[in-house]
Amino acid sequence: MLQVEGLELSYGASLCLRGVDLMAEPGRITCVLGRNGVGKSSLMRSIVGLERAQKGRITWEGRDIIAVPPAERARAGIGYVPQGREIFPFLTVQENLQTALAAAPRGAIVPAEIFDLFPILRQFLRRRGGDLSGGQQQQLAIARALTAQPRLLILDEPTEGIQPNVIKDIARVIAYLARDRGMAVVLVEQYFEFARDLADFIAVMVRGEMALAGPAKDLDEEAVRKLLTV
Repeated sequence: MLQVEGLELSYGASLCLRGVDLMAEPGRITCVLGRNGVGKSSLMRSIVGLERAQKGRITWEGRDIIAVPPAERARAGIGYVPQGREIFPFLTVQENLQTALAAAPRGAIVPAEIFDLFPILRQFLRRRGGDLSGGQQQQLAIARALTAQPRLLILDEPTEGIQPNVIKDIARVIAYLARDRGMAVVLVEQYFEFARDLADFIAVMVRGEMALAGPAKDLDEEAVRKLLTV
C-alpha cells in the first residue's frame, strides 16, 4: 500500500533522512523505533507531505506522491496523528472531529464507530479540546484522523506523556484497526515494549538511517535495545 524508497530530506546543510526505505501493508502494524532526534517525525511528515523530500520515492497504492500536496494525500486515504496531538484547543470535541470531514468522502459524517472506540468522547462532545486531559486529547487526535476514513493511519508517538490505562486503550484500538479492519498502520515509538507487543514489522532508526529492520518476531531484542540506548 505504501512504499518509501531512498528518501532523503535536508534542513539547510543538515541531512536529516539518509536513503530511508519503509513499507506499510494492509492489516499490518509497522513500527519505527528510535531515540529523539534520529528523524522519525521528519520521515512521517515527509510521508504525509508536510516536508518535501529532496530525493527518493513515496508510492501510495502504485502512485508516486512525492510532489502531491498534503490535503490531496489525506483525501487519498492517508491519516496522520502528529506528535503533540495538535488538536484545536478552543474548538469542542465535536468541532475537532468535524474538521476532518474535509478529507472524507463527500457527504460523510462523523462515524458512529468513533464513539465505540473512544467512549469518553461521547460524554465530552461539547467540551473544548483544551479542557481535556492529555490522554483524552490523544484519543481525540486519533478519532479525528479516523473520521476521515483513512486506509493508512500514521501515529507519531501516541503514548508520549499518556497515563498507563489510556495507553492500553490506545493499543487496543490500534490492534483492532489493523487486525479487524485491515487498516495499514505506521507507528512511531521510543518504547520497545509497546512496539514489541503490537508490531508485525519493526524498523529502528539511527542518525537518519534505518539501522535495523525486519519482522518483529525475528528481531534480536538485545540488538534493538542497544540501538535505542546508543
